[in-house]
Amino acid sequence: MAAKAIKILVACGTAIATATVVATKLKEVFKKLGIPLTVVQCKASEVSGKVMVFQPHVIVATTPVSEGAARGVPVVNGVPFLTGIGEQETIDKILEIVGIKK
Repeated sequence: MAAKAIKILVACGTAIATATVVATKLKEVFKKLGIPLTVVQCKASEVSGKVMVFQPHVIVATTPVSEGAARGVPVVNGVPFLTGIGEQETIDKILEIVGIKK
């Protein structure tokens, strides 16, 4: 049975620097776990529109994202991917949200 592909929207202020770091780390983690992953990066201001089109399972943001913009999609703080502090706990939280048991 193939695992379902997980869709994560990564949001930061400009969709360039920190979103790229976070997206790269997420891809590495999911590859190690053997879980298919699609990541889309965007600016925080683009979250609402991207959620409607991409329909992610979770949003990982390095900057605040409003509940309204997230449209019911869970938002996880992506800063631990930049600092390394609490990174494993954040990964565990993402896996729990998408329904994957480690």
